[in-house]
Amino acid sequence: MSGQLAGKIAMVYGAGSVGPGWGNGKAAAVLFAREGAQVLCIDRDGAAAQETVRLIEAEGGTAHPFIADVTEEGAAHAATHACAEHLGNPQIVHYNVGVSQPGGIEDADLAQWRAVFAVNVEGAMLAASAALPIMKSAKKGAFVFISSVAAVASGGYQYASYEASKAALNRLSQTIAVAHAADGIRSNVIMPGLIDTPHVTHHIAGRATAAADLAARRAAAPPMRRQGTAFEVAQAAVFLASDAASYITGAVIPVDGGLSLTVPSA
Repeated sequence: MSGQLAGKIAMVYGAGSVGPGWGNGKAAAVLFAREGAQVLCIDRDGAAAQETVRLIEAEGGTAHPFIADVTEEGAAHAATHACAEHLGNPQIVHYNVGVSQPGGIEDADLAQWRAVFAVNVEGAMLAASAALPIMKSAKKGAFVFISSVAAVASGGYQYASYEASKAALNRLSQTIAVAHAADGIRSNVIMPGLIDTPHVTHHIAGRATAAADLAARRAAAPPMRRQGTAFEVAQAAVFLASDAASYITGAVIPVDGGLSLTVPSA
């Protein structure tokens, strides 16, 4: 690899995967390490975090696992402290944690709505607030938040809380970008489109016919006529976290095969 992140310390929230294969966070953690970063692999599933660490170490990289529930107020501070203790002060925070709940406004259950926002927005805020003092002291840092094209476009089904939370995440990143640009801190968003990950398979587990049908419909929707891969999302994350993106902040970048330029159909 090209060593784009050589010497960097990165925290990856959501570094595990819900099943076999490559999720966005798992791919990001591994690719960050391949590009030279030391990585704190954070996940609420300790076994999943440890698996990512093993993959990194098997390739000669350095990583450390950390179990955390991002909805717990002290979790991000504990993760940041662990990063400093085991690897060094974080220079990159990659937030790849997200949940969804189907349904429109008329179907909305307040508890479920709040649960989606707690993970997708509040967890991101807590992750940022925990790392900001260290980054401000160093006069350098980069946040990369994983959002979704659902923040700017609706699909063929209703996920009101998910769409609203991802739109809020986009704006949160831009708020951080403006507030801390003079501190040498950048904040950017990636909006994946239809990506082939275990998360998709997990929600239709045991339904092979449905899975194949869904995959075909998802592949047909983007102008590129295929689903993306977790590593295509991770490549964008590496760029935004690297010094090559030193004059980019507040950006919201689709990685979606052109999907957000169309009316989504899957």
